[in-house]
Amino acid sequence: MANVGMVGLDWQERINWDRLRKYRLERARASMKAHGLGAMLLMYDENVRYVTSTLTPGWNRLKPGLRYALLCGDDAPVLFEQGDIGVHIAKHSPWIPKENIRYSYAWIKGAAGPASLSQVTKFTNAIKKEMKKSGVDGQKLGVDFIDINMIQIFKDAKIEWTDGMTPMMEARAVKNQDEHECMRQVGAIGDAAHWEFMKFLKPGLTENQLTAHIMQFLYNIPGMEDVEDVIVSSGLNTWPNWRNFSDRIIKPGDMVFMDLAALTWNGYKSCYYRTYMVGREPNQEQKDVYALALGWLYDSIKAVKVGTTTREIAMKWPSAKETWGYEEEDQAAANLWGHGLGLAQYDQPVISRIWSLDHPIEIKEGMVFALETQHGKVHQWGVRIEEMLIVHKDSIEIVSNFPVEQITVVDPMPGYCNFGKLPGR
Repeated sequence: MANVGMVGLDWQERINWDRLRKYRLERARASMKAHGLGAMLLMYDENVRYVTSTLTPGWNRLKPGLRYALLCGDDAPVLFEQGDIGVHIAKHSPWIPKENIRYSYAWIKGAAGPASLSQVTKFTNAIKKEMKKSGVDGQKLGVDFIDINMIQIFKDAKIEWTDGMTPMMEARAVKNQDEHECMRQVGAIGDAAHWEFMKFLKPGLTENQLTAHIMQFLYNIPGMEDVEDVIVSSGLNTWPNWRNFSDRIIKPGDMVFMDLAALTWNGYKSCYYRTYMVGREPNQEQKDVYALALGWLYDSIKAVKVGTTTREIAMKWPSAKETWGYEEEDQAAANLWGHGLGLAQYDQPVISRIWSLDHPIEIKEGMVFALETQHGKVHQWGVRIEEMLIVHKDSIEIVSNFPVEQITVVDPMPGYCNFGKLPGR
């Protein structure tokens, strides 16, 4: 497929949502069985969405007991929804049998106080009841999250629980053709946002104002659900990467970069950096540093192919010692970095010299991930760039298409960037 549009049509095949839902559920069920689990209890919103194709509102995320899903054997998933919100699920999500929609038992990270134990007991009894109904009672239960209140009550209820996050991460790692098209849409939205950023960027604006503008731009796009973060860093905030935004005013001659950190279109997320220079051309040193970072990035992209490992990719990046003089790779965490993209901003594979050299993960057809690099001068200026890509059988498809070959120069007054410098400046 190609990037063909965001809405459904009767005359052109686009994303087949029914096929996507079935694929995700089958992947989750197969991974559950491969890990020897009778059931999986899912509380993270990306996992709940993966098996139920339902939306978790921001206020609802990872507050234990507010909403969760249970997948038992070959049965359809059971969704425990907060209170009577399940009435909406029954109407909007007909792929979940109405009889599999329950109300949940919440303790909200212990905020219920002494009542937490009572709530978790009801929660646990409901889980046991569903497992018995599906014929998997007594089998291992995989959980993607465990709350301190759950541990003792699970033990008392003789529930043998184990890691359920790893099976879900493995399931989510390989995307089908419809998920790939979702990521193309995410990439196209990111392209549009960077073009908008380039047009809007000028001296006198603050990082906050730039962030707000792009947020508004993104939320006007059909299908946009959430924007977890837009990172705008400028001047001294660009190195080391502050990864935040503030009331700092952009000045002529400032380096600026923007990261679209998890713009979310129909659940699928981005991570997409580009670097800008405001009001003048970068000097030779800045061009050279950018060329280094770009070389690291594309050397690692060229290493991506089916059957290789994250070790071969990470080996294309220089060590933290030789680049920045750090004694440990952890000091340069995320300076040279890769991570899967999908319903979560961190799917498999996650790539770093911190661990990938010793704990490699095989690259598989269908994976989607981002690779990013950065470099700079401490509290003066820095550059950061990132590409999003899909792994095909015999090729790599880059879905982030805003120009990356050089720093993007923003000239607020045509010709201003070409003015000479006064002596001493």
